[in-house]
Amino acid sequence: MTVSTMRCCGKLLRSLFCSVTLLLVTLSVQATDISIRNPQLIANEDGYILAADFNINFNSRLEEAVNKGVVLYFAVDFELTRSRWYWFDEQIIHRNKTFRLSYHALTRQYRLSTGALHQSYTSLDEALRIMSRLRNWQVLETGEIKADQTYLASLRMRLDLTQMPKTFQVSALSNKDWNLASDWGRWTFTPDATPAPVAPAQTITTTPPVSQAAGEVK
Repeated sequence: MTVSTMRCCGKLLRSLFCSVTLLLVTLSVQATDISIRNPQLIANEDGYILAADFNINFNSRLEEAVNKGVVLYFAVDFELTRSRWYWFDEQIIHRNKTFRLSYHALTRQYRLSTGALHQSYTSLDEALRIMSRLRNWQVLETGEIKADQTYLASLRMRLDLTQMPKTFQVSALSNKDWNLASDWGRWTFTPDATPAPVAPAQTITTTPPVSQAAGEVK
């Protein structure tokens, strides 16, 4: 193999590597259609409640599926960990909250359910607006954390395909329109011995989700 041939092969490999890298980055951006804003842990008599806002980019494929009677499940995951210099980080808390979004053709209303609570709305935009405003979620109980220690709080929202029928999951998992998930939003949290009624707004960083594996719903 001549030197010129080797150089051409090297340029071709570098060009191919750049193309593959750009494709992976593009797919990653397309898969992140939910973003997190203003997460706060707010003190109350029982511990801390979580408040956050989400931007949800609901695509036409999902809207069509809902209008045809497909039930969508959105899972919100919250984790609290503590760094340990001698071992892996310690997981203090893991919480899950699931929203069930459905459409009832007879009443022409969208229903949003979480736990035993449910509410009906006349439009999909209204239902999504309510789901995007997470409020009063009790994630920490008194005694579960220690004052004056620094923790790492993590939050994300994702479309949970594992709660859908098995036959539907196969086609949905291979379609990027169904790959709806936020990055993990992470921020540091230090509880005070006498916590204020409202915690200050936090600055968060995000890390891409490794996979869309489902957590246990509680």
